[in-house]
Amino acid sequence: MAETYSAGNNITDMKNVSESEIRKFEALASRWWDPNSEFRPLHEINPLRVNYISRKINVAEKDVLDVGCGGGILAESMAQHGANVTAIDLAEASLSVAKLHLMESNLEVDYRFTSAENLAQNESESFDIVTCLEMLEHVPNPELVVSACFKLLKPGGFAFFSTINRNPKSYLFAIIGAEYLLKLLPIGTHDYGKFIKPSELAAWCRSVDFELNDQIGMGYNPLTKRYFLQKNLDVNYIACSQKPPLIT
Repeated sequence: MAETYSAGNNITDMKNVSESEIRKFEALASRWWDPNSEFRPLHEINPLRVNYISRKINVAEKDVLDVGCGGGILAESMAQHGANVTAIDLAEASLSVAKLHLMESNLEVDYRFTSAENLAQNESESFDIVTCLEMLEHVPNPELVVSACFKLLKPGGFAFFSTINRNPKSYLFAIIGAEYLLKLLPIGTHDYGKFIKPSELAAWCRSVDFELNDQIGMGYNPLTKRYFLQKNLDVNYIACSQKPPLIT
């Protein structure tokens, strides 16, 4: 097992970060890999996300970057599918948990303490796939993350973004339902004002020359505790964008 961990950056030097969001996830870090903890929704939705990505592109032997990797749930799944995975986050405690879990899973993931924007300055056009799932709604300027993901991709590479729509239904389901009624998430996990409409995400993608391949909703059945893909984008949704290939 080979794994690296770099903590050479200072979070206070990074502009597009919410320190309150970082503290929120740092406080929960030890429970990332407990499927019955506050991170249960991520464990339950992860197979759907991985299958969606795998249907779009075969990840085996591809260079994959997971932006906002947290404790490594998606990163490890990508590694299990044969990808060469680099995963980044700004919550050091979460990265420590991710690193420790590699000792149990015996997988290879290169975990780094950095942001997408900082990484793009030194490693542009380095990755075949960039994933940024359930992360954009936790940063002050998500459009900067989208731009950095574009820079990090090789020509022809794919980016996957998932987030939450902003409308009365998403407030009811993602905050009132998930946080207060079903107790799927800690109260205060989400800020409704940071939710992102599909049209906004699409506009950010087009502004950096991404070709929007697909946008599809992700629904949840509380009885079966299973997530599923659906045409409805009212609450959770995932988008696939491609960086134009080089024309020869």
